[in-house]
Amino acid sequence: MAATLEQIAHYLDERGWRYNIDKENSRIITGVAAENVDNFLIVIQLDEDGEFFKLFAPQVLSGIQNHPHKDAILQTMLCISWETKMLQWEYDPTDGEIRAIIEFPLEDSTLTERQFNRCLNGLIQIVDEVAMPRLKHVMETGEDPGDEDIGERLLLTLQEEAPGLLRVLEKAMEARKKRGTSFTEN
Repeated sequence: MAATLEQIAHYLDERGWRYNIDKENSRIITGVAAENVDNFLIVIQLDEDGEFFKLFAPQVLSGIQNHPHKDAILQTMLCISWETKMLQWEYDPTDGEIRAIIEFPLEDSTLTERQFNRCLNGLIQIVDEVAMPRLKHVMETGEDPGDEDIGERLLLTLQEEAPGLLRVLEKAMEARKKRGTSFTEN
């Protein structure tokens, strides 16, 4: 079955988007206006005769090879990948380009319009609304503002995964404080 450029072009037509088809490289190039990404270019590429789907934003960030906060930038990209669905990051060490990508095998399946739209909307939303403000902050300061929320995210995860565990931990911490206080007073 696999996907075709014509099929994807139809999906873009349904959205009323403009695009260019590059048949030689099995891809469609389009873009979107965004708040936090200048020139938000989007490449939709089919590999393996349409059996492998890629949707990516090239050059989301560039020139970080010698950036003073390079380690923090790369670590933040990994954290964002951990915290979100589908989105991955690629880093080209030769020129410092950072690319946001969603990719998966189709094999003998078709790419439905609903799947395509979820990938396209997800890429745009995560990159523009979540990742870029955070990565820009890291580039300026070397600090990931997402780290500030890690404790709260951990507590929310515990609350969802093990209801009642937070209350048990709270009681244990109170008991520990009392033991520590009485020990230091004696």
